[in-house]
Amino acid sequence: MAFTSDKEDKELISRVEDIADLSLTRNKPYYLGFLNEREQYIIEKTFPFYETYFSFFGGYKNAKRRFLCFSQDIVDEADYPFSAVYFTFRKTDKLTHRDFLGALMNLGIERNCVGDIVVNEGKAVCFVKNEIKDYIQSQILKIGRVGVKISDKSLDIDYSDNIKELQLIVSSLRLDVIAAALTKLSRGKTADFILSGKVYVNYSENKNVSHTLCEGDILSVRGYGKFVIKNQIGTTKKGRIKIIINHYR
Repeated sequence: MAFTSDKEDKELISRVEDIADLSLTRNKPYYLGFLNEREQYIIEKTFPFYETYFSFFGGYKNAKRRFLCFSQDIVDEADYPFSAVYFTFRKTDKLTHRDFLGALMNLGIERNCVGDIVVNEGKAVCFVKNEIKDYIQSQILKIGRVGVKISDKSLDIDYSDNIKELQLIVSSLRLDVIAAALTKLSRGKTADFILSGKVYVNYSENKNVSHTLCEGDILSVRGYGKFVIKNQIGTTKKGRIKIIINHYR
């Protein structure tokens, strides 16, 4: 597979193979996480024959950073080895995902110990590995300069994705054509953007301006967000292609 050219990807695949072997040998669930979207994609594409044994969960539907569970039986979501830490703060204070992540990283916590962070008005939730939950609760009194409180009970958090459906008419499904349509840049500037390594297809850097995109492909453009090629819905009388793309903002 193309993924295995990267050292980190090889290490990930090796770790997945290890927990799969352990689970099959010992007949018990094994977990790996938190995994980012690229890592999840690599696992799904590298191990299609294990699909019935794999499950991903990150605390809520459509979570971005998720745990992998390898098990021969159905596993309850409550058994995944991570927890939700809820925070409250004044609604007049504006905190962001970056603020919370920065506070956690300043405690010396590794990134793979933290899952999604969802911030609403006056409240937030961070999903973290079980072994660091108590440490976080004992250490964090402020996020930046804003005082926060740890909630003893779960809060009603809005987890809805900010997705906008786009309908485009393009001359082809070439990477530079689609990227230009999404960014509103000229083809020339879009080509420079791609060649400078700012465009990813299916979580891998892609500098091939003529690469042809397909339905289901995930396109990430630095500074513009993530896009998913949903489906092709027809052509115009002049032969141009009509496509639907979801924009995750």
